[in-house]
Order: sequence, then C-alpha cells, then structure tokens
Amino acid sequence: MSKATYPLKLPLSVKRAAERLAKEDGVSLNQWIAVAVAEKVGVIETATDFFKRRAGRATGAGLIKFLRYAPDVQPEPEDQAHPAKSR
Repeated sequence: MSKATYPLKLPLSVKRAAERLAKEDGVSLNQWIAVAVAEKVGVIETATDFFKRRAGRATGAGLIKFLRYAPDVQPEPEDQAHPAKSR
C-alpha cells in the first residue's frame, strides 16, 4: 500500500476528541484519522453509487409525468417552507 503525507490542521477540540477516541481504541492518532477518513470516503461513494443506480435512466420528462399524478393537497405543517425572518 502506498502512503502519502498530508499536513492536517484540526480545531484543538476536535484533535483532543480524536486523541481520546484513538487511545480508547488502542491505536495511534494517525491510524485513527486514516480509518475515519476511509470510512467517510466509503459512505459517500456508497451513497453516490446507490443514487446513480436508483436514478437509472430517469429523465426530467419522466419526473413531470410522475408529478402530474401527485395529489393536489397542501403540505403538512412540518413540511411547509417558512419565509425568512427579516433582521
């Protein structure tokens, strides 16, 4: 496995939390951060692949056709957009 270095600047509170968690896991901070980054990359790539497969050959025209059959009802109160408050 090839490796690359990257100077990482973290907020002190994040670094302390990562150090604590690395210690609890019995690994170095470097190893803990590498695993955390790898997990995040995996999650994002998995989500991207999922949505690409889910979208398939979807088109804007297909969406419009789908929306024609959507019920014409008001959104639930928790789903309504609220206007921005002026400052």
